[in-house]
Amino acid sequence: QVHVVESGGGLAQPGGTLRLSCAASGSISGFYVWGWYRQAPGKLRHMCATITSGGNTNYADSVKGRFTISRDNAKNTVYLQMNSLKYDDTAVYYCNFDPLGPADYWGQGTQVTVSS
Repeated sequence: QVHVVESGGGLAQPGGTLRLSCAASGSISGFYVWGWYRQAPGKLRHMCATITSGGNTNYADSVKGRFTISRDNAKNTVYLQMNSLKYDDTAVYYCNFDPLGPADYWGQGTQVTVSS
């Protein structure tokens, strides 16, 4: 069993920055994929960024060039650095840990609000 906990959400102004963190605890080994997803009110959840245990990254077009995903394998932690925030970035952000097995694991979500 793996537990995933996000932190770091909050309020930011347009053009501002926030950094999200996500820590996983439990049995972690082998190849896996971390992901940050977000869900705005009334919309479906969709991927923002992913990173593999090997360091390969992938970004949604909407965040490319503004957000950076990184990980610390030793700490079982993944980060999402969000720069140049826009109103449309307002959403609940979820961390996902996918060991590519029969189950993946989601955090409880953290609210990010971009407002002036």
